[in-house]
Amino acid sequence: MKNFLLALLSGIILAISWPTYGFPIFIFLGFVPLLYAEFKIRNYSESKVKLKVFALSYLTFFVWNVITTWWIYNSTPFGGVFAILANSLLMSTVFLLYHIVAKRTGFKAASAFLISIWMVFEKIHLNWDFSWPWLNLGNVFSEVPAWIQWYEFTGTFGGTLWVWILNIAIFKSILSYREFKDKAIIASAAVKVFLLIGIPMLISGVLYWTYEEPEEFIDVVILQPNINPYTEKYNTTDRKIGELLLELSAKAVTPETDLIIAPETVFADGTQLKNLNNSEGIFYGEQISQLDNELSFLGGITLYERFNDPGKVRRQSNRIGPNDWYDDYNSAFMISDHADSLQLYHKSKLVVGVENFPYQDILKPILGNVMIDLGGTVAMKTTQEKREVLYFEDSLGTAPIICYESVYGEYVTGYVENGANFLSIITNDAWWGDTQGHQQHLSYARLRAIENRRYVARSANTGISAIINSRGDILKTLAYEERGSISGQVGIQNELTFYSQYGDYLARIAQFLTLFIFLFSVVKYNRKRPA
Repeated sequence: MKNFLLALLSGIILAISWPTYGFPIFIFLGFVPLLYAEFKIRNYSESKVKLKVFALSYLTFFVWNVITTWWIYNSTPFGGVFAILANSLLMSTVFLLYHIVAKRTGFKAASAFLISIWMVFEKIHLNWDFSWPWLNLGNVFSEVPAWIQWYEFTGTFGGTLWVWILNIAIFKSILSYREFKDKAIIASAAVKVFLLIGIPMLISGVLYWTYEEPEEFIDVVILQPNINPYTEKYNTTDRKIGELLLELSAKAVTPETDLIIAPETVFADGTQLKNLNNSEGIFYGEQISQLDNELSFLGGITLYERFNDPGKVRRQSNRIGPNDWYDDYNSAFMISDHADSLQLYHKSKLVVGVENFPYQDILKPILGNVMIDLGGTVAMKTTQEKREVLYFEDSLGTAPIICYESVYGEYVTGYVENGANFLSIITNDAWWGDTQGHQQHLSYARLRAIENRRYVARSANTGISAIINSRGDILKTLAYEERGSISGQVGIQNELTFYSQYGDYLARIAQFLTLFIFLFSVVKYNRKRPA
């Protein structure tokens, strides 16, 4: 019963640490009760040890996942249930592997393995088809940017490393006191914990207060039409949406305005790619850009391309019938006098179960249309390889980050490496309702600002639209479910941070360490076994 309560306590502490309602300081001891329960089972339990460890860790991670991400259910019931159950399973499997290695090695090797394999797990979650990095540990500090200015060197994996080092240090101190019952151990542990938390915060504080703002700024207007996707968005027309955007823009544009930004899929009728130049979206984008001289427009649109040439079929193409396919796109487009032609980018990090059917060749024969039946994928979205930069002036470009893409740190660096001077995020967070979901999504954008030292201009259909500076501070917002616009200045920056250049290098180091320690533990254990 005590182990059950320890596992439950870990889940609760992890949950109450999470943004945007929690207190991130608690994350530094969130895993300690679970680690202690595993230690007791490993050393004092005689039967079904692996099963007990797996069950207790599943309880911890299930509680954490439910409390922090239950709101996915509002968008897709199947996706919500699957994400919580599957993510808890994956986390428990990672913890079970730690348990197996811990039985075969010493404390230091086992701890290094736990840190490394957890980072490998997070890296996998950023790249595979079942990608769901929402609870990657480095995200926990998104509401306290003054603590993590060093993310420009490490990305969020630096935060993951920080969290685990503190948890393991506290856990080690508890074991030491349990063995020796010496109060000096408590004092020593308090000093160690204070330094492990305080030194990174001090470094971050110096970076925060000494950071210099860019010298060049542009003026942007961010539109928030507040169209409900369930009751309005797909029951209206692109013409009506265009008229609304034109009205909002006309009220906000000044002679100084350089760029107007509208949300993801704001033009949602579904336009054939070959007819894009004659679409309502382009027509109203041009009308808006003509409200003043040198004014550009960035917005979202749904596109499709139908074809009967088998040679054009891609992995994400959707089949209608014999020799009849179509590609479905969630896209961003830019209209600017400085570009010779319309600029276009297709969203490439897709929401699992809503825009992407993972491992379709394997799972569809087994599951059939279960995702469609339960509110999931209607059609696979088609992506593109290159991270496109859209230019509103000859040498000034922005990253057209669409919705879920903003959760991926190394992915966003691709835009910056390609020349993006600031980050534009266009999104539609209404699917999750007025929950922590849309607030966390905004909060994670602050991490991308710090990692790349780029301003962020965020247009959300129902909110929260915002301007974020390159220190991760939110400068302006427009509240959830409020129609209107915000105007402000966005800094223009050219330098590449260490993280922008080298990405998730900590995770790549962790991959090597995980394999090395695991092989070491197997070899060492086999040598100790009697012949």
